[in-house]
Amino acid sequence: MEELMQYVWLHRLWLAGEMATNDGRRVAVIDVGQQNRDAGPDFFNAKVRIGDEMWCGNVEIHVRASDWHRHGHDSDRAYDSVILHVVQYDDCPIHTGDGRLIAQMVMPCARDFSQRYAEFINNRANELACAAELRGLSPVMVRDWLDSLAFERLYAKADAIGDRLRRSAGDWEQAAFVTLARALGAGINGDAFERVASSLPLRLLHKHCDSLLSLEAMIFGQAGLLADAPSMPYVEQLRREYDFLALKFGLKAPESIVWRMSRMRPASFPHRRLAALAQMAYGGFRLMRDVLEVENENAARNLFHFDLTGFWTTRCSFTAAGVSRPSAFGASTVDMLVINVVAPLLMAYGSVTSDESLTDRAVDILEHLPGEKNRFTSDFVAAGVANPNAFTSQAMVQLRRNYCDVRKCLYCRLGHRLLAVRVKP
Repeated sequence: MEELMQYVWLHRLWLAGEMATNDGRRVAVIDVGQQNRDAGPDFFNAKVRIGDEMWCGNVEIHVRASDWHRHGHDSDRAYDSVILHVVQYDDCPIHTGDGRLIAQMVMPCARDFSQRYAEFINNRANELACAAELRGLSPVMVRDWLDSLAFERLYAKADAIGDRLRRSAGDWEQAAFVTLARALGAGINGDAFERVASSLPLRLLHKHCDSLLSLEAMIFGQAGLLADAPSMPYVEQLRREYDFLALKFGLKAPESIVWRMSRMRPASFPHRRLAALAQMAYGGFRLMRDVLEVENENAARNLFHFDLTGFWTTRCSFTAAGVSRPSAFGASTVDMLVINVVAPLLMAYGSVTSDESLTDRAVDILEHLPGEKNRFTSDFVAAGVANPNAFTSQAMVQLRRNYCDVRKCLYCRLGHRLLAVRVKP
């Protein structure tokens, strides 16, 4: 509730009419101040007229006035500059550490606004709290917010690539290798794939890039998938090769990797996708170079159109058959890799080099890919929000994960609009 009160103060969503302190002095808010999310008062540098005096200083907000003591503000000199204490329940007077009585005011917040906010945040996490009201919002407002979220998500992925780039001492191909691996994990195994790729410097893979068996041995060995694999000629070859290369290069598999395969389609098993990762390193891994030459979505898709060979043409794991095609990925997986690998790499490289043509190309590619159909987008579509392309569907994923599911309705433009209308007189 305190967060809601801060939100009401920040956006001036209190009930229209006169406001007054608990001792009857009129209050006029000239400037709500700057919100502070760190230690100290909630709002800095506010300007408030209290009675006939203009005050400039900080504002603190609590549900109950007694929270001032409960939070230890009475002994914290950082709160001596508070000029107004805004509360929902006035249960005691408040003084600064030097004994000054602080002006106190009950927040005039509309009851239905508070109730609606409670409905939003208490709704079940697997539902859109505002689904029934989305159709009533301006399409322009919805479109503008989704565009912002799509860029927010794309830049977040680019920032993650920047972190990988720093960990790999500026090696773009290594960063691309880890980025590709994480995408192959498709969320459920993303962390595991990234740990495996991060444990394998490309310089080691390049030393044996002419041997697919060596590449597969290093990748499956670092993934910890050889120890429990059934005995068969191919697996025994991998084990012998990994033992040799691990000794040669001092390889040590990451500890406690957990692979999840329940309710997963066989073609998406980590074994088959690790084999695809090895195939892409065969002959030398150069994804970053190839990405920079991509001009459109079809060229981006072609980066992932290749066949697996040997054992993996008909296998999904060391034990499970189930595929009859040698192609590494299906059409939907290819589009997923373009969305999560190609576009973010272009955005990251374009941002680092200040090349707007690359960042524009990243957006253009997403706008020409079909919108994703998944649990993140389905509820928005059902609520009347169009999902024409991957740029929009990525925005929906960002909105659902970072705002809806965690009930940050106060920070969502759509939630703000739906809540703010409740305080109109």
